Amino acid sequence: MLKITQSSGAINLKLSSPVPANLHPALVYLNGLSEGSVPTMRHALDTIAKLLTTDECDALTLDWSKLRYAHTAAVRSALRKKFAPATARKMLCALKRVLKEAYKLDLMSFEDYVRTTDLEPIDTPSTSIRGRALSEEEITALMDVCLDEKQSHIDIRDAALIAILRGGGLRRNEVINLKIKDFNPTAGELDIHKGKRGSYRKVYLPLDAVTLVEAWLDVRGRKPGPLLCHVRKGGTIEPRPLCADSVLKILNRRSAAAGVDKFSPHDFRRTFCSDLLDAGVDISTVQKLAGHSSPAITSKYDRRSEETSRLAVQKLSIPSSRKKEKQS
Repeated sequence: MLKITQSSGAINLKLSSPVPANLHPALVYLNGLSEGSVPTMRHALDTIAKLLTTDECDALTLDWSKLRYAHTAAVRSALRKKFAPATARKMLCALKRVLKEAYKLDLMSFEDYVRTTDLEPIDTPSTSIRGRALSEEEITALMDVCLDEKQSHIDIRDAALIAILRGGGLRRNEVINLKIKDFNPTAGELDIHKGKRGSYRKVYLPLDAVTLVEAWLDVRGRKPGPLLCHVRKGGTIEPRPLCADSVLKILNRRSAAAGVDKFSPHDFRRTFCSDLLDAGVDISTVQKLAGHSSPAITSKYDRRSEETSRLAVQKLSIPSSRKKEKQS
């Protein structure tokens, strides 16, 4: 058990009585996930609850609203020691999202919520490849903060920006150089005229991303000019392109609001390549979509786990005539 005490003594973290599903922060969080993500994140929350209570509680019996900074800091330390960095980050992200639901349900004060989630990111060891791939859970969290019930013009623009970075794997400079004429919503295409070393390529967006870009254009209008542009706080749209620093600031602001560890715009590109490779897309196709000059560069973005490599070689066999004799 992670022994956390206050002056008044040990805090009892177990729920005193059952809580309705619509008022339980863990259930509200889990119910908002895709069906495929629920088992993984439920396991993460169960693990954290057991760490805090010596296996006495799970995700549904722990009173998440009673957690304070001392608890979450201890959990972060335990996860960092017990799990690989990527797994620990994913679990910490789940914890932050549940605490956010507790705040939104008026079970925690804003001050307590900010303090409990103000945790240092779990860094990848320096021997690892720079950057990281974002998990589906983190991307969902980023989109959720943009697509809330009270969407502003800025929210709609930021959702379109994230959709292009995630769905198209573009470099930051390629995104800010996009023009209205470069987007073909019917085919879901983007023409990249100013790629690395001035190269040109065509990329394709998932249908969800096309919908989000269309929603932004409904607000922006379709007059010639930059595809993504500045929006004043009052909602006035300025027809001037974003700069590279603006993209970074937008992502930093959204990651803070979503409780996601900081990441760079280029990490969306890593995620794009890694997810396609993990889905079985051949490396030549990924190379073409990413605009890499060689497959060797694309292979550096392959962040599939050792388990993926282990399963891959199981598709091979070692033929032997003696083996056939025994089988017959």
